Amino acid sequence: MIYAWGITDKGAVRAQNQDSYYLKSVEDELVTALVCDGMGGALAGDVASSLAVEVASAYLESLGKEELRQAPGEHLTRVINLSNDAVYRKAVNDPQCAGMGTTMVAVIADGRDLQIVNIGDSRAYRVGEEGIIKVTRDHSVVEDLVSRGEITREEARLHPRKNLITRCLGAESKAQPDLYEVKMNQGDFLLLCSDGLSNTLTDQELLYEILYGGTPKSCCQRLLDMALSRGAPDNVTAVLIQMA
Repeated sequence: MIYAWGITDKGAVRAQNQDSYYLKSVEDELVTALVCDGMGGALAGDVASSLAVEVASAYLESLGKEELRQAPGEHLTRVINLSNDAVYRKAVNDPQCAGMGTTMVAVIADGRDLQIVNIGDSRAYRVGEEGIIKVTRDHSVVEDLVSRGEITREEARLHPRKNLITRCLGAESKAQPDLYEVKMNQGDFLLLCSDGLSNTLTDQELLYEILYGGTPKSCCQRLLDMALSRGAPDNVTAVLIQMA
């Protein structure tokens, strides 16, 4: 069995929520989900993330169960390309949306075999007996600095350029996502989240809350409450998937 829950909130400071997410249990052992974090002036960030989710979910729901299972990586790549094309065209053709974009992290979970795709700095974490492992790599300025050894992971959390991303949907005519294949164990969790959560809570806090903080069903709400209690300067979105 696979169980899944999701939540999104504008946070304690922002006037609107520019995050969007999608979550669907196709059957007991097959789940699709994604999280987007929009960026852009005025309403453009909201337009970018909601448009990406609309296009991505429409494509995923057009597929039958066997189609999803046969080539999940290809489907996730298609999700990225279709969403990027829609956001890019909107940004080019609508002056109010010029320069907008959105991150995306998405998963097709077939039993304990997962395919994950990401672009930007929305993340996927694997949580279980082995601890917490960040599956995805952020496409961001600070991630590049960390990878070059110029700053530590701890310094990255407080870096003044931590919100600057180097890739997103809608910025260019062709997207450059990363694709990951993950095999989960029974009892493991997958967390998809926007940076409004990962910038507010540490990895160890996420680990503790997911494994020991209470029931999995209430976990997303608990994570949101923790972020809000710390001022939640950004929108917060979390999707939790449990391999029961």
